[in-house]
Amino acid sequence: MSRKIIFLFVIIYGLQNTLVAQVSVKGDVKDLRGEPLSGAHVSLQPSSHFSITDLQGIFEIPNVAAGNYVLTITYLGAKTYRDNVIVGKEELNLSFTLEDDLLNLQNIVVTGTFDPRTQLESSTAITTLESEALQETFPRGTADLLQAIPGTFTDPSAGEVFTKVYARGISASAEDDTGWYYVSLQEDGLPVSLVQHSYYSPEIFQRVDLTTERVEAIRGGSAAITALNGPGGIYNFISRGPQDQFGGEIQLQGGVQGEGNPLYRIDGNVGGPLGNNWFFNAGGHYRHDDGARNVDFTFSKGGQFRANVIKKTKSGYFKFYAKVLDDFTNRWTGVAATDWNDPKAAFGQDFNTTALLMPSFEANVPDGRRLDKGATNRFDPSQGLHAQDRAFGVDILQDLGNQWSLRFAIKYAHKNANWQTSISNAFVSLNDPLAYFISGAQFPIGQVVFNDARSGVELARLDNSGILAGESIEYLGQGTLSNDAIMGTASWLKQNSTDELVNQLTVRKKAENHDLTMGLASGFADTSLFTQGSFGYVTYEPNPRMLQVTLENPGEPVLTLSDTHGLSNYGGLFYDVSQADVRQMAAFLNDRWEIQDGLHLDMGLRYETIGHKGSKDRSAPFQKDGGYDGDPTTAYDNSILTSTGEQDTFDYTYGYLSYSAGLNYRLREEAAIFARFSSGNKAPELNYYFNNFSNVPINQKGEVQKIKQAEIGLKWNQKDFSFTTTAFWSQLKDIGIASFEFDSDDGSVFYTPVQFNNSRTLGLEWESAYSPISALTFRFNGTLQNPIATKWTVYDAGGTVATADDSTTDFSDNLLPFNPKLMFNLSAEYRKDRFNTFLKWQFMGEREGNVANAFQLPAYSIFNLGMGYAINKHLSADVLVTNLFNSEGLANFFGANSFGASANGATHEFIQDNPDASFVVVPVLPRGAILKLGYRF
Repeated sequence: MSRKIIFLFVIIYGLQNTLVAQVSVKGDVKDLRGEPLSGAHVSLQPSSHFSITDLQGIFEIPNVAAGNYVLTITYLGAKTYRDNVIVGKEELNLSFTLEDDLLNLQNIVVTGTFDPRTQLESSTAITTLESEALQETFPRGTADLLQAIPGTFTDPSAGEVFTKVYARGISASAEDDTGWYYVSLQEDGLPVSLVQHSYYSPEIFQRVDLTTERVEAIRGGSAAITALNGPGGIYNFISRGPQDQFGGEIQLQGGVQGEGNPLYRIDGNVGGPLGNNWFFNAGGHYRHDDGARNVDFTFSKGGQFRANVIKKTKSGYFKFYAKVLDDFTNRWTGVAATDWNDPKAAFGQDFNTTALLMPSFEANVPDGRRLDKGATNRFDPSQGLHAQDRAFGVDILQDLGNQWSLRFAIKYAHKNANWQTSISNAFVSLNDPLAYFISGAQFPIGQVVFNDARSGVELARLDNSGILAGESIEYLGQGTLSNDAIMGTASWLKQNSTDELVNQLTVRKKAENHDLTMGLASGFADTSLFTQGSFGYVTYEPNPRMLQVTLENPGEPVLTLSDTHGLSNYGGLFYDVSQADVRQMAAFLNDRWEIQDGLHLDMGLRYETIGHKGSKDRSAPFQKDGGYDGDPTTAYDNSILTSTGEQDTFDYTYGYLSYSAGLNYRLREEAAIFARFSSGNKAPELNYYFNNFSNVPINQKGEVQKIKQAEIGLKWNQKDFSFTTTAFWSQLKDIGIASFEFDSDDGSVFYTPVQFNNSRTLGLEWESAYSPISALTFRFNGTLQNPIATKWTVYDAGGTVATADDSTTDFSDNLLPFNPKLMFNLSAEYRKDRFNTFLKWQFMGEREGNVANAFQLPAYSIFNLGMGYAINKHLSADVLVTNLFNSEGLANFFGANSFGASANGATHEFIQDNPDASFVVVPVLPRGAILKLGYRF
């Protein structure tokens, strides 16, 4: 036999044995209760082989060459499993049982860290909400969902938008209209929105549905060096990843809220392989919601679609993703109350059902930007907020060899947030001259007639001739208005548009004892806004009606104080035309140094610059005899604000260095202690320019707020008991505060001069879970804290633009408002065979309603209940009930019940002088119940 033939025989024999040696590794994965775990990730290292378990918990990895491997199984909610396996010539068929990971401490997290690691190994406080927990939440928005996270204060009382979220007392600039001021709301590691200003915050463009796999949240800590201008924390919503078998889920939901208001919703998600290591995932939702309180229009409708396509390679992956959001919703405003010590609903209103919003109508208001062209803006308060987001991006991770890797993520988005709603709902007495002069008429004195704008029926006729002398009005005839008042409210037309591009490049090098990460992040946004406000004549009663108002003095022409819909003082209350270009650049460097086995030191630096360049139009009332339409008998169009042609420009850049260092020491396999100190910065948001300068030069930049935080914590993970506890200290300096005010003399709206203040919070947060038997789990998390306003002054404008009567009050060392000393969540969960149920108790402690500490929002409790049953392996049914006992807890406080009042105006002296006065509070949302039918395939 020749050498060539022998050589060929050896090659063929080797190939044959290689082919024979490629076998399948199969198995099933269950939990301690014997239930199959669907969606568990199974991988073999070193190799690119992986699989994901199906509905029966079964996986198969084909074509595995003979050799020694490390098999790893990860499942959110279960402890990570690792073991050595030997693959030979025979097919392997294995069975695994995963222990519960009650707090997900052994699961990999990617938020607030440059290198993925388990929660136990992280040197910061992290909480993970897995998909099971997300499905146990009543669908009321992002902020409502985040109430389950310790150390986090949320106020979702307004609904899905206009919410507040902050952590560890870092809260002062988190106002109702910019409630996410200090934190970064993210989707898959990139911010949902690059910019914030009044009525434009990130939760407007974020919705939770079946396309979300989990939420990772950190409070403070490493957010100072890992987030763009979000040092207070990161809340990262992570999308579903690839699955190697085609499958999905559909959910049909139907329920009621409040007094039987219906809610309908459909969610769906589907994913699977496309061949040649390509995978896809797509889904979204649509909903129709009449609202938790009583209005005469659909409160929310619309939905979103999200999709991603992933190509897995031997050295990493390429991911392409997109989102389309088109959604209408609104926000709940305050309700009147009396009794400062024990608030009770007033004027026939109800904390659970009353919504003091304008009813539905359609009007056309002259556009102050284009009066010369006869342009108008359609206004219909039933539209609320129309949020649109068109986003697409790319995420690339590649192993470069020699322990080098690179990740690059980039996203472009076009966003619109257009508001058509009402702002304020204060009591305005018919004995107050404001009720008539706010119409824009020069002298609206005499016989005033109020007609129902929808039916045309006369409701009341009165004589206000003596009102300027302090005399009361006199009704003429039998008709009266409810509570002898109208509502101090305005139409709120706000058009916002933004184009933004955000990206992050990270390069990582792993060495023997070091894990070094360096990178660049940038964001560019082009945003514009137009705001216009007109007064609305509305009845002051639980179901408000629009009023058509006329002045009908004998022998004189009829003077219309409102249009046929009830709008008055067209475009005379608010006018803002602004635009800005925002550029953010950051460079960062981080090293994770393994000092010794089990002891790691994290050290990171971040230098960030943020540039704001833009302009704000000056405005003045339109001047023309007879007003805009030239008709002297129509008083409602006499004071339209329009641009003067002048602009105030701004071009400021903020640069700062942030740093963070943390230690993690693994005491044993199941326990670790950690400590961290961070120094971060918060650059001003665009509301600084848009709100604080009215017809005056923008001649100074805003102040960068300085945030210092320290924390030390313990994480412990046992088979049936897990807990984490963290003691923290946070300090916030240079807080710019300005108040929204109303000048009763000329009817204008303005913001007071900015005051710079400081705060400090000491606290303890904890998260624990105990499972005495495999079917039953108790969970307890919460926060105990002492928030102090260490330096705090409030500017009092005296109710007028004039500065002669202004004063400043010092409230230093008072408790920080809206921060409870105690808040917690306690729950019991039972899962056995096909049945599951839970009961959750959310406790919110007493909070100060303002920095004067003159009014306290009482503590309240909310109980949520859920029950579910798996009918078969595909079909399931669940019932969720939120606010089971219909708690009337109060979440927010807006101050005295008068037009333009603010919370800080309710001082001890004011309350003492006005013990019977009414004030405005925002109650928590009432009971809601929903039935969910799910089908998995």
